[in-house]
Amino acid sequence: MNPPSFQPLPVPPARLGESPLWHPQEHALYWCDIPGRALHRWQPALAQHQRWDLPTEPGCCAPIDGGGLLLAMRDGLWRFDTATGQRQWLADPPYDPATERFNDGKAAPDGSFWVGTIYEPRDPPLAALYRWAHGRLQRMADGITTSNGLAWSPDGDTMYWTDTKAHCIRAFDGVRGAEQLPPPRVLAQFTPRQPGQALDSYGGRPDGAAVDVEGAYWCAMYEGQRLLRLAPDGRVLADWPLPVRCATMPCLGGEDGRTLFVTTAREGRPAEELAVQPWAGQVLCARVEVPGLPANLVRL
Repeated sequence: MNPPSFQPLPVPPARLGESPLWHPQEHALYWCDIPGRALHRWQPALAQHQRWDLPTEPGCCAPIDGGGLLLAMRDGLWRFDTATGQRQWLADPPYDPATERFNDGKAAPDGSFWVGTIYEPRDPPLAALYRWAHGRLQRMADGITTSNGLAWSPDGDTMYWTDTKAHCIRAFDGVRGAEQLPPPRVLAQFTPRQPGQALDSYGGRPDGAAVDVEGAYWCAMYEGQRLLRLAPDGRVLADWPLPVRCATMPCLGGEDGRTLFVTTAREGRPAEELAVQPWAGQVLCARVEVPGLPANLVRL
């Protein structure tokens, strides 16, 4: 597979872009700017960009069956109406918003919504993973610091989940129809950055992810300036360089599923890095050979 040739979308950069979502019904790309407290939409057919300012940080978004988006925000789960810009309460946050917030999340094949948190003091590892279904938020796993990397295999029977700080991606086989998560296996374990280690020699830590129709797992390596494509057994199928240091999450979409979108970050990056990486914070896009899976819809 040839390396992607990236270009930025013609929209303003985010401080920390996350949760790119190709909406299968609207034919539009959504993404969040977490510290910028904003939701963005790009409609390629119209070459039109729209931004909604929000009252607190959005960690992620997912499409709802019947219209609108589910936003996981610091102050809870909300249904967002893109026609009016209004949000409707769904669930309170199951944590103290002073130290924790929702982070990465996606709809599962069964229509439930899975979302993890980030514990902002970083230590001890108090973040957790939750499943929202039938109006109830259930704690499914914990013992991590930064929840990321949620994705499902094409048959819906394997769920992937990442603890970014631990540099570990886990795979849970046999999740279809299960009420509890089965014991995981390690899909990939990466080497943490050592004190004083230069970024150029650091491979990065696993952040957001997507799965394609062949079952491969695409993972953004934050601070590693690369995007990995992993086989279901963890083998590295591709290791692609990126034009920015901090990619946050890939998404496969477009009309044929073969447009790769990658959100990136510029928040907190040194001035000398930003000077040579002007695309930091942009949504990068490229054409690829293998299409992605359509986004699942949340069923309320």
